[in-house]
Amino acid sequence: MQSICIQNLLSNKMVRSYEKIREDEIKLMIEKVENASSCSPPSPVNLSQLFMTLTNDIICRAALGRKYSSKEDGIDVENIVRAFSALVGEFPIGEYIPSLSWIDKIRGQDHKMEEVDKRFDEFLERVVKEHEDANKDTRSDLVDTLLTIQSDKSALKLIIWDMFLAGTATSLSFLEWAMTELMRNPKVMKKLQEEIRSSSRQGLFVTEKEAEKMDYLQAVIKEALRLRPPAPLMVPRVFSEDVTLKGYNIPAGTQVIINAWAIQRDTTTWGIDAEEFRPERHLDSILDFQGQDFKFIPFGSGKRICPGIGFTSALIGVTLANIVKRFNWRMDVEPQRVQHDLTEATGLVVFRKFPLIAIPSSA
Repeated sequence: MQSICIQNLLSNKMVRSYEKIREDEIKLMIEKVENASSCSPPSPVNLSQLFMTLTNDIICRAALGRKYSSKEDGIDVENIVRAFSALVGEFPIGEYIPSLSWIDKIRGQDHKMEEVDKRFDEFLERVVKEHEDANKDTRSDLVDTLLTIQSDKSALKLIIWDMFLAGTATSLSFLEWAMTELMRNPKVMKKLQEEIRSSSRQGLFVTEKEAEKMDYLQAVIKEALRLRPPAPLMVPRVFSEDVTLKGYNIPAGTQVIINAWAIQRDTTTWGIDAEEFRPERHLDSILDFQGQDFKFIPFGSGKRICPGIGFTSALIGVTLANIVKRFNWRMDVEPQRVQHDLTEATGLVVFRKFPLIAIPSSA
């Protein structure tokens, strides 16, 4: 199944084929920001919501064949993604102490899970039904391909949801935090804008090929992934044999969870300024995020490395380049609330707890 998903959605060939989809949706987002910036004074923009809509619409068009909007379909997919991600990060007492599972019911945990499960099942049921009823001769997206080989509808829906959640949540998290750090570091923002505006003078839209060649943009992306990895804890591994590590005997079958967040902030590796957002540290480094160097693993490593690296990389680079090139930004928050505004939400993927509200002005 993983091979099929990669071949039909995440391969380099398929990722390149979605370039027009990414361009269309980014231009729609930019148009919304243009409208806000043209007001007098400029209107605040909920960047978190814009990024959620962007990533959601792109993955829907690529994997599901069309966009699913709450206004048109009556299903608020964006909020389902947020609610699901938050619940995965909760602490269900009954999972660890079965005799105390009644506490989860009292605090509403079970009800929340049942509600989210029902909502996303209704959404996936609609997606599958639409593809089953469609003209069989026009099948072209991931769901169509899966339908030809997977008869178990429950398994099929879980595969679709996995692709959908991973593609939406991680990209959203990155864009939220990257823009947050850029606005908190005006010198970095200015330097990035200067590179983008001098490197992409033809027209207003920065193409993906142009973005790939911008050294400082790539350094900003790496630094944002280092300091604020979307998934701080890697997918769990299990030891296949007994291991002795630093004096500890770890038996085969032990589950291991790797803390990428801690590894990428280790002062021994990254220096005393490891907690600071400083893209310059990557300019003279050959380090990338392909999982070959264990001190920088935002997408994991080995056989269980995230298969969506190419899909995510293509999206975040061109999105960041265009929204930074076209507008100047400042946070819509009082100076004394900046630290409060950095609070992280709990969850498998770490979003901002509070939406990123910013004020754009035309460059």
